[in-house]
Amino acid sequence: MSSFKETMYAAFTENNIISPEYFDKYSVKRGLRNPDGTGVMAGVTNICNVHGYVIDDGEKKPAEGKLIFRGYNIRDIIRHVEEEDRFGFEEIVYLLLTGKLPTLDELTEFTQLLSDHRALPDNFFEDMILKAPSRDIMNKMARSTLALYSYDSNPETLSPEHEIDTAISLIARMPVIMICAYETQRRYFSEDSMIMHPLIKGQSTAENILSTLRPDRNFTHEEARLLDLMLMLHAEHGGGNNSTFSCRVLTSSGTDPYSTYAAAIGSLKGARHGGANRKVTEMHEYIKANVADWENEEELAAYLRKILRKEAGDGSGLIYGMGHAVYTLSDPRAVILKEYAGAMAEGTDFEKEFHLLESIERLTPKIFEEVKHSGKAMCANIDMYSGFVYRMLGIPQELFTPLFAVSRMAGWCAHRFEEMNSGRRIIRPAYKSISHEKEYVDLKNR
Repeated sequence: MSSFKETMYAAFTENNIISPEYFDKYSVKRGLRNPDGTGVMAGVTNICNVHGYVIDDGEKKPAEGKLIFRGYNIRDIIRHVEEEDRFGFEEIVYLLLTGKLPTLDELTEFTQLLSDHRALPDNFFEDMILKAPSRDIMNKMARSTLALYSYDSNPETLSPEHEIDTAISLIARMPVIMICAYETQRRYFSEDSMIMHPLIKGQSTAENILSTLRPDRNFTHEEARLLDLMLMLHAEHGGGNNSTFSCRVLTSSGTDPYSTYAAAIGSLKGARHGGANRKVTEMHEYIKANVADWENEEELAAYLRKILRKEAGDGSGLIYGMGHAVYTLSDPRAVILKEYAGAMAEGTDFEKEFHLLESIERLTPKIFEEVKHSGKAMCANIDMYSGFVYRMLGIPQELFTPLFAVSRMAGWCAHRFEEMNSGRRIIRPAYKSISHEKEYVDLKNR
């Protein structure tokens, strides 16, 4: 390596570190977080309420978690969908986009509308996906979203009609793009066979994903319902999460929808956001490999202590799947998913592992307090069980975060609509500069 490049590499760190004392000095709220962990208020939304604590006399106090879509509790929506033995993701998409629950006729027509818009433009797969394979499916989904701009006859139009049409098109096509990217990845980077199934009209989103993903196209109604549940739980989570905030920031600049949604996908990819589900699965593999008796809580607790002390796992000191930025006593998504995961695992080879995850969830708060000397309220988040459910469905790990993006596209679209109609100012926070002016040195004297 040349000394010139070594100098540039060293400068990457040396000239980009700001002492923590400056953040304290200027009362900078890093991560847009207040000292008590609550988020800095940056907007108002009518789309979703993520409730995880209450403020009493200026003090943050833990509370049971609630997730409300357009005024409707996610538990109520799921309960009715289950009682009627139908798929619910399309209903939630309609609710998020329009702000109201669909009638039976509206839901039927909307579900058909999504089905009719799944097909990619002619030669799109060959030109935009197959000819430029990617090791990471999320990157390919973001690139494909940007590429669809070129297939839009008037992509810069910001009319309500164009925004709705674009949203429907992207929500419908994301599962297809995901599967195409995955099959291409298998072909080029795993030296495996690439299987491309034709689309089946009239299928729900969950059914479409399973029928195009599985080589034999076979799946049970129960499996499709469980995947549908995952899509419902991931569809929306408020305006403050990183990817949705990214969506709103780009929307506020006046840019086109394709650029906006591609940026949101890029944000969701990160290991601190949507990519966390893969870190949880990785941690579970560490635990399964290093804890001989999964039912021995003392042995499990000892290994969890090692993880918190950065002596085991990936060395981060984090027990992935535990804790959340908003939820304190419970994450309603995790509570719901745990119920379904336990029922599906019962009597199968996965049952023992499910009980291991329960033990991790139960033991972590006490061990965290013991090791970190913190009494912070802590609950399992949805990632504790999401990867486990995906594996029970035979879904490869490479698709865990992409499936998150497939679902969350609905929430991003809703927030873009709201930002366009209500924001009306570019989001532009301030950064305090601590640099000092310097005397310019002539090139020959440096």
